Amino acid sequence: MSVRPCLRWPDRRLRTAAVPVDTITDNVRRIWTDLIDTMEAMPGVGMGGNQIGEMLRLIVVDASEARGQPVRMANPEILHASAQLRTHEEASPNLPGVSARIDRPRAVTVRFLNEKSETEERDFVGLWATSVQHQIDHIDGRMYFDHLSKVKRDMLLRKARKLG
Repeated sequence: MSVRPCLRWPDRRLRTAAVPVDTITDNVRRIWTDLIDTMEAMPGVGMGGNQIGEMLRLIVVDASEARGQPVRMANPEILHASAQLRTHEEASPNLPGVSARIDRPRAVTVRFLNEKSETEERDFVGLWATSVQHQIDHIDGRMYFDHLSKVKRDMLLRKARKLG
């Protein structure tokens, strides 16, 4: 389909929870394809619907080394998260030029509606788990820097404003 422009922080849609998807339609499939194309153009390992202005609970994740193995999810929800944490340098095309080290659960079990309109549960580990959690934050209206202390968050946003 096409690479779509990413909303720029502080666009209010990035702070708005996306709406659940009732069924998988051709429009949903088109949005997933646009999310994948946009993610690959960055390049990145995931993308949420509201990052490109689509206010639906849709995400894609592809943390495979070879690429080309995206997982398409509608209405993803975390059922279980490991107690063990993993630190990863996270960033977002919605706030270019800055990043931060974020601690998240190393593994998660996620329930979602897949491209066949079937409810699926899947375990994600490592970078896959980090990306899934990051994308679910996006469709919940949160950004990765919300996981930082107020001081670190303010410093990151000041730096981003200087770059923008």
